[in-house]
Amino acid sequence: MSASLPRRRSGLRRGFYRFRQSVLSMAGLAVVMVLLLVAVCGPWIAPYPQDLSGAVHTAIRFQPPGPAHWFGTNELGQDVFSLVLAGTRISLLSGIAVVAIGSAVGVLIGAVAGFFGGLIDDGLMRLVDLVLTIPSLILAMAVAAALGPGIVNMIAAIALSWWPGYARLVRAEVMAKKNEAFVVASTAAGAGVVRLLWRHILPNVLSPVIVKMSLDVGFAVLTVASLGFIGIGVRPPAAEWGTLLAVARGNIPDYWWTAIFPGLAIFLAVFAFNLLGDGLRDLLDPKARR
Repeated sequence: MSASLPRRRSGLRRGFYRFRQSVLSMAGLAVVMVLLLVAVCGPWIAPYPQDLSGAVHTAIRFQPPGPAHWFGTNELGQDVFSLVLAGTRISLLSGIAVVAIGSAVGVLIGAVAGFFGGLIDDGLMRLVDLVLTIPSLILAMAVAAALGPGIVNMIAAIALSWWPGYARLVRAEVMAKKNEAFVVASTAAGAGVVRLLWRHILPNVLSPVIVKMSLDVGFAVLTVASLGFIGIGVRPPAAEWGTLLAVARGNIPDYWWTAIFPGLAIFLAVFAFNLLGDGLRDLLDPKARR
């Protein structure tokens, strides 16, 4: 253990160096940090907070982008910039919640299946295969439609389709680790199943899980926006990027700014989390080289 700790620290230092040398990874990290800041503070820094509660300004409908309204105004005279800022909270935090719930369920099921094997493994993996046979977006749409509109229901619906990928990933990693020397030694020392999994095996298989989570957040945000766009996710007057796009689609091409800026926000979030995920893969994977 004493010899492996310096090697692990050395590997992390090399990973951090590769991460800092990558302009795209650093850019992705910077954008993600800005998005998280906006998600926390968006409703308070919006220049027109009254528009977030459904205020109507008919005299300034469809104003193009300008000094007073950076992203223009929509069909109700609401400031699009304020709506996009406020929508960051719902879209981004919902995506993070989906990945957190999906990864927690998937890690648990994958760890149990990989450690015990046999009939337990077969039963759990058949459940995974069954869920994977249904396209994730279709499954999320069906569950969301059954549960009804709302942020909590939307997150639960998407998370229900998100966990199988983590289950298969963790199962493979646990099966590779459970027969290694440190696990055998812990078993011989009397460690129970929970301790073996929690203290010895899972900490050694989290690197690929963290990388997958960072990559999945962007796609979860896209799925949240998709449900909002088709009307079974968050509904107006709550500001969410997909909902803003759905309302604005009838204004294209004459009033393009009502749709282009929410769409750019979705693109920026997905792109930034993908760049961050690539950087984390280089950081956490000792075999990764640029």
